[in-house]
Amino acid sequence: MNTLAKVPVTVITGFLGSGKTTLIRHLMQNPQGKRLAVLVNEFGDLGVDGDILKACADENCPVENIVELANGCICCTVADEFIPTIEALLALPTRPDHILIETSGLALPKPLLKAFDWPDIRSRITVDGVITVADAEAVAAGRFGPDVAVLQTTDHETPLSEVFEDQIACADIVLMSKADLVTAAVMAQARAVVEAEAPRRLPILEMTEGRIDPRVILGLGAAAENDLAARPSHHDGDEEHDHEDFATVVIELPEQADIDALVARVVALARDHAILRVKGYIAVPGKPMRLLLQAVGARVRTQFDRPWGTGMRRSRLVVIAEHDNIDAAAIRAVLVG
Repeated sequence: MNTLAKVPVTVITGFLGSGKTTLIRHLMQNPQGKRLAVLVNEFGDLGVDGDILKACADENCPVENIVELANGCICCTVADEFIPTIEALLALPTRPDHILIETSGLALPKPLLKAFDWPDIRSRITVDGVITVADAEAVAAGRFGPDVAVLQTTDHETPLSEVFEDQIACADIVLMSKADLVTAAVMAQARAVVEAEAPRRLPILEMTEGRIDPRVILGLGAAAENDLAARPSHHDGDEEHDHEDFATVVIELPEQADIDALVARVVALARDHAILRVKGYIAVPGKPMRLLLQAVGARVRTQFDRPWGTGMRRSRLVVIAEHDNIDAAAIRAVLVG
């Protein structure tokens, strides 16, 4: 590879639980002859997505090429975390051919794109494209729609709708995820919502389990950092992106013998406390494998992913919601049962 050529970077954004990690795992398994590096950003101090991806490391994307930034959004920690991390990836003994960035589900892509103009890195990397992953069912259900009552009394939309709209506005391609879970009519409704929010005509593709031809989304050559004016944001003016709208808490649990009962409690938590996202690992008595639990709203998935290894067996779940819905004691009471 010509060391003077800019390394392409694909920014993969999308709301909590939309399927970003699953997509990156698919890309790692189908690298098209490229040596990849991955930067994963988590909202909260319990890293789950990075751990999932490190379990998929191979010669095309070794574990040292996978870096996790936890407890914050890189859109707000550009100088302190993002720039040094990119510099470290570029300084690897074998420089990656392509870098994938998975933003936090609450991150705004545009401030991240602006960071590519920083003097220390602008001559060495370029944004090949911004891929926004959208959960078709959630979009069609209006989960990210503005609150009409709020708009009647203020100029601001809801925090959820602002994040969703900014992620759509920054995209080069929108991937409608979990297509197997919706009907054709629901998918058409989700497409209509995205088209209404997009500031320009965008390709909208359907995706199931993160599977899509990598050639469709890699190698776009968008140079998005030079095209910021076409990617409007709610925060283009003086208003700053405020993550105080959202909060997270980590709940530690005893070992769980009845997984169905735990899933029922997670569903109840989403229903009664308006929880957006739950994810983490559970220790099950007599099982050497750890149980990965991931929930988006009331939709819960579990699977045994890999052995606990030499680390401590700890059942821990990270819970994410709008700030006013985070009551650690109440959440713990529901999950512990």
